[in-house]
Amino acid sequence: MNATMRRVVVATAAVSMAVSLAACGSAKESGKSKDDNKKKTGPLTIGLLLPEDQTARYEAMDHPLIEKEIKAGCADCKIVYANAKSDTSVQQQQVDSMITKKVDVIILDSVDSKAISSSVKKADEAGIPVVAYDRLAEGPVSAYTSFDNETVGKVQGEALLKALGNKAKSGKVVMLNGWEADPNAALFKKGALSVLEGKVDIAKKYDIDRWLADEANKAMTGAINSLGKDKIIGVYSANDTMAGGAISALKAGGVDPLPPVTGQDAELAGVQRVLAGTQYMSVYKPYGQEAVAAAKMALALGHGEKVPAEATADSPTKKGIPATLIPPVSMTKDNIKDTVIKDGLYKASDICTAKYKAACDKLGIK
Repeated sequence: MNATMRRVVVATAAVSMAVSLAACGSAKESGKSKDDNKKKTGPLTIGLLLPEDQTARYEAMDHPLIEKEIKAGCADCKIVYANAKSDTSVQQQQVDSMITKKVDVIILDSVDSKAISSSVKKADEAGIPVVAYDRLAEGPVSAYTSFDNETVGKVQGEALLKALGNKAKSGKVVMLNGWEADPNAALFKKGALSVLEGKVDIAKKYDIDRWLADEANKAMTGAINSLGKDKIIGVYSANDTMAGGAISALKAGGVDPLPPVTGQDAELAGVQRVLAGTQYMSVYKPYGQEAVAAAKMALALGHGEKVPAEATADSPTKKGIPATLIPPVSMTKDNIKDTVIKDGLYKASDICTAKYKAACDKLGIK
């Protein structure tokens, strides 16, 4: 686990419990003293800011799940939503807009964790607490929920080693890491390297701008041209979007058979690639549990109550932030039924389109 995280035991069942907080609180005046933390009555207004729409999870999963969980705990609460579409300045403007609208709490998944710190400070000075969601923003955040991100990297690395088996040192591995502006990317990389270094030959490493599939495709094409199509035995990809770009490059480059490729987020396209065998695995992250944690934190802060958390986290600018860190799960074709389908992330019909029906039938997914 990241040295900056001081975790206690995370009880997954507890995290996944339904939000059951007291009646909703009233909106505060923007600029009201942040020390005036009296319990409120009446509806809350909660700002929800997500970072981008290139990765499918944010619009397909995080947005609706968070709204659902807030409404479950506070039916009369109002949610004001915006997506920054990977633009740091746009997200800063969105925080300013939330302050102007006098929201009670902001749930923030930052585009750039460092650049957003001044905006977090503005919100704090206006008496608006900020819940850092999925990525630990810098500045005076009041709470943080995410997945155990170093463990995510370890899970990916362990899966790649398992897929390679006794061929682990027979060729070259290409490493496609996430966007440097995202603090989680460094944790994924650290976790993966803790497993892979010394056990495989990582011949090429790339940090992929904005997690874009096209950028991953370019990097993978460059690696094939540099290393040779017959030398690449495995690809560490930090998420599913980049995995899709890498796999397209591998196919176009004549790499056959395809090497095992990792991923993360259990995007529908990623799940289907895992099902078909073109992508070896993805990391399934129970977004419902993360949404529950974010909603509970936001409602507690809006009420002026103690934040529910099982751990603490340190950012470069603040120590001891109340945190809930949720364990990730390695998803391969063998446990698709027991993860994304069982938890209701997708229906079998979502996954088993005509193109994938035969693969679904083989695994008994109906």
